[in-house]
Amino acid sequence: MSLVDFLQTWIIAFFTLSLFSFLYKDNPFYKFAEHIFAGLSAGYYVGLIWHSVIIQQMVDPMLQDGRWWLIFPGILGAMMFSRFSKNYGWVSRLSLAFVMGNTAGIFLLSELHGKVLPQIQSTMLSVDLKQPIGDLVLSIIIIAGVITTLIFFYFSKEHKGLLGGAARVGIWFIMISFGAHFGYTVMARISLLIGQVQFLINDWIGGTLQALL
Repeated sequence: MSLVDFLQTWIIAFFTLSLFSFLYKDNPFYKFAEHIFAGLSAGYYVGLIWHSVIIQQMVDPMLQDGRWWLIFPGILGAMMFSRFSKNYGWVSRLSLAFVMGNTAGIFLLSELHGKVLPQIQSTMLSVDLKQPIGDLVLSIIIIAGVITTLIFFYFSKEHKGLLGGAARVGIWFIMISFGAHFGYTVMARISLLIGQVQFLINDWIGGTLQALL
């Protein structure tokens, strides 16, 4: 292990243990590591946006391809910095309104055609009387879950009687879905924890002992 790799391993281990120290209580080491992480992330994304968005998608097309109309998105982006002014902070609302309206219009169609309609089609076509009984029961459960979940979010009528019973069934499907997503998230975080613990044991402790011995 070279001196650079040795120092790099110790720096990574220091920040890892500093972040883990929050499990005991809030302390200066955790705050230091948190601030370093936030500063590095902000600096990285500023550089990334500058090169991949401003330079590649606005400046270079304007200078090389003559697409001068891109100055208008640049002006809208520059107007966002008016938020730092007390007197002219309202100017940024024009950019926000344009971005939110344009984004909502684009994503409304993309979500409708890319997710909503295909999911409705897949849900309804999943029932096939010729399929095995297990798959048929599962398909019926999926359809029942979709319908009862939609009924739960139907607030135009009070949930009483049959409508209330369907809504109560829907909340069970929602809780099961939330539990599954939460379990998947925990599994992903545990895998990251295992990888970091392996780094501390193998690379930090093992590498340090190997370098010293």
